[in-house]
Amino acid sequence: MPFDFPKLYHSFRYALAGLRYAWRHEQNFRLQVMAALVVIILIAVLQPALRDTLLLVLLIAFVLPLELVNTALEKVTDLLQPRIHHYAEVMKDLLAAAVFVSSLTALILGLIIFWPYFTRFIRP
Repeated sequence: MPFDFPKLYHSFRYALAGLRYAWRHEQNFRLQVMAALVVIILIAVLQPALRDTLLLVLLIAFVLPLELVNTALEKVTDLLQPRIHHYAEVMKDLLAAAVFVSSLTALILGLIIFWPYFTRFIRP
């Protein structure tokens, strides 16, 4: 059988459980999901070029999973070295920096893409 549907079903359940956990316990994930929703609404309202839309969707698809990986690796770090070793703190800081850099990059690119559309509303 090419697909084991019960196994596939459980895989989706585990993935949704991970999303629920991140939503309930990770403030940054909630903030990033809200930012993604704003971007999706702006895409629907302003209808940027297809290339720009694809780039924005790719940025969302990059930042949100990176935040999930950050959360998972922070939990592993806490489990293995709960803030006892200096490297545990360094690892968590580096993970947070990776998410920060990707989020900041997404913000800057989003502003560059949407700026011409915003200026249409500002100019008389």
